[in-house]
Amino acid sequence: MAIIIDGNELSRRQREITAKEALEFTEKAGRPPGLAVVLVGEDPASAIYVKNKKKACETAGIRSFEYRLDSGTSREELLGLVHRLNADDLVDGILVKLPLPAHLDSQEVLLAIDPGKDVDGFHPYNMGRLLTGEPTLVPCTPAGIMCMLREHGVSLRGKDAVVVGRSNIVGKPMAILLMMEHATVTICHSRTVGLEAKVAAADVVVAAIGRAEMIRGDWIKPGAVVIDVGMNRTASGLKGDVQFEEAARRASLITPVPGGVGPMTITMLLDNTLRAARIHAG
Repeated sequence: MAIIIDGNELSRRQREITAKEALEFTEKAGRPPGLAVVLVGEDPASAIYVKNKKKACETAGIRSFEYRLDSGTSREELLGLVHRLNADDLVDGILVKLPLPAHLDSQEVLLAIDPGKDVDGFHPYNMGRLLTGEPTLVPCTPAGIMCMLREHGVSLRGKDAVVVGRSNIVGKPMAILLMMEHATVTICHSRTVGLEAKVAAADVVVAAIGRAEMIRGDWIKPGAVVIDVGMNRTASGLKGDVQFEEAARRASLITPVPGGVGPMTITMLLDNTLRAARIHAG
């Protein structure tokens, strides 16, 4: 039976470290690290997400700036706000909550964010740095997963890893981070032929495809490490991308849903904000 990775506990410990280091930064710089969160529209899930981030910032000693704009906000208004935040010396990180209303171009908005304040790690500059092996601000979910693997002593050198999902947010940066630790990585997706066989050969499986229980438990190689990024709402509750019960009987380590990867994503956002503040302070 697999050891279940407790994302909540690991997140709590990591946030204690971040809070200590944020306090040290505040004492030296004369101000706390600052994170600006921009929410456009009234999406309930996004509002909860922003609320949780604000609470997390307060606990970690990071100043939170919150901007709530109505769904009819124009392109010019939103870009104007981003440019003002870019120029604000009290703001070290900028997060624009996605998705945006249909009339706004998400890519245009993300490109407008100063790469040094891109604490989501989505800007092409930061993605390019990651690709060339010189990461600065790394996407939060993959960074959190790497933290989990390190905490549990998982050696990736020479291991076969399969990442199921090819998004810019998780799949692609996850693959790069695994390769940086000398894993041999295969990126799969919904159209991959022979997905079951590829998963079955993997020492490490990262499932980030967004389909409830698409990865069957009996596909998992005995002793493999399974990281489930999926958060899928179903009639029977919240489900991951992996069929948990059967997979847990075969894996050596596995993350649950909820309580696995999710808490670490926000934790890494706080860590990125502190990292950006240190860069800005020289």
